[in-house]
Amino acid sequence: MDDASEAGAGRARDRDAEGRARNARPRDGLGRPLPYGAPGVARQPEGVVRTPRDTVSEAQALLDAGRPFHAHEVFEDAWKSGPDEERALWRGLAQMAVGLTHAARGNTTGGARLLRRGAAAVEGWAAEAGEDRPHGMDVAQLVAWANESASVVERDAAAVDAQAWAPRLLGERR
Repeated sequence: MDDASEAGAGRARDRDAEGRARNARPRDGLGRPLPYGAPGVARQPEGVVRTPRDTVSEAQALLDAGRPFHAHEVFEDAWKSGPDEERALWRGLAQMAVGLTHAARGNTTGGARLLRRGAAAVEGWAAEAGEDRPHGMDVAQLVAWANESASVVERDAAAVDAQAWAPRLLGERR
């Protein structure tokens, strides 16, 4: 057994206040685990119930800061706590955010795949729900952004700058 696996085997599993397994290692701005004791960025609290507008606002602030992994966690909270009829919307947005995360980490294949999967989910939800601007978000623009980003990520096969590539959820121009 090598040193790394021995260290992992001897360490008690991280748990949250409710006793659920939860990795307590600090993370960088793209959600990558850092060594214990290293300075990391503040993590998003999990299980927060927000209004849809608050979800969009908080996710946009995180995207603008170059933290799509953390925006994905905000969308995931909405997906898990929101009404059943909106789960596909929030899940698709979470997939787009994690797709951007993977693209920024240099996983261009996974990033492109998740960007497209998220775009298809959001577009499908919008068509089924008959809504093109849920909670003020511009579905057509988000779908176009995700598909175009996936194409560029595949073509260039290089990591992208998450902050520079952040989508505008409400369709506003920078």
